[in-house]
Amino acid sequence: MRKIKILEHISLEGVIQAPGGPQEDTSGGFAYGGWSAPHGGPEGGAAIMGAHADDFDLLLGRRTYDIFQQLLA
Repeated sequence: MRKIKILEHISLEGVIQAPGGPQEDTSGGFAYGGWSAPHGGPEGGAAIMGAHADDFDLLLGRRTYDIFQQLLA
């Protein structure tokens, strides 16, 4: 049986919506997209790279899948 690992970007206030960019997900009038980028640094980057160091399967929700599809098109 395989392990499930979760890598989630979440603010101290519990926000998980649109960490990547200002227009990533504006549903519900959310105006703070891209909130994680200004706080990135070498430690966070190393943690993310470490989490993706081995082969893995990626499970995405519908909205995230659509975002990835647009980026890769």
